[in-house]
Amino acid sequence: MTRIPYPEAEALPEDTKLQLEKLAPLNIFRMLSHAPHLLKPFVGMGTAFLQNGKLDPVTRECVILRVGYLSHAKYETTQHEAIGLAVGMDADLIEAVKAGPSSEGLSHEQKLALTFTDHLVTHPHPSDGALKPVLKHFGAELLEELVLLIGYYMMVCRFLETFGVEVEEGGPKGTEIKLD
Repeated sequence: MTRIPYPEAEALPEDTKLQLEKLAPLNIFRMLSHAPHLLKPFVGMGTAFLQNGKLDPVTRECVILRVGYLSHAKYETTQHEAIGLAVGMDADLIEAVKAGPSSEGLSHEQKLALTFTDHLVTHPHPSDGALKPVLKHFGAELLEELVLLIGYYMMVCRFLETFGVEVEEGGPKGTEIKLD
C-alpha cells in the first residue's frame, strides 16, 4: 500500500498528463507526478541508461537488480527482472545476482560490476582497492556510467520505498519511457 495516494489524473496539469501519456503506465511515474517538474528529468536519466548506455545490457541489468536487492525494493526488482529477461538474462543469472558477486554463474565482468556495486552502495567514498579493478576493466567512460547507474538506481529505490510504490496490477509493464 502506498504511503501517500497517487495523484488523481484529472487534477494534474495538462502538460503532466501529456507527459504521462507518452510513458509506460507505471506506478513510479504516477507517484512522481506529485512533482511534475521532476518527471521529465527523472525519466530522461533513466532513458539515457536504458537506451543510450554503453555498458553491456546484461551487465547493466545485473547492476540495477543488485541495487534493488540490496535496497529491498520489490517494485524495482520486479520491473528489472522482466527487463533483464528481455535483454538476455535467464533465471539462473537472476538468482546469482540475488546471491551476490561471489556467485557461480556470473561472468568476470558481472562479478567486477557487482563487487563494485556492493561496495559503492555502502561506501560513498570507494576505496582504491575497489576502484582500481573496475577502472582497469571498464575504463574511465564506462566506470563513470557504472557509478551514475548505481547512484541513479539507489535514488530510484529510495523513492519507491519511501512512498511505497506498488507493483502494477498484472505485473511488470513496458519500458518505453522516452519523453520529447
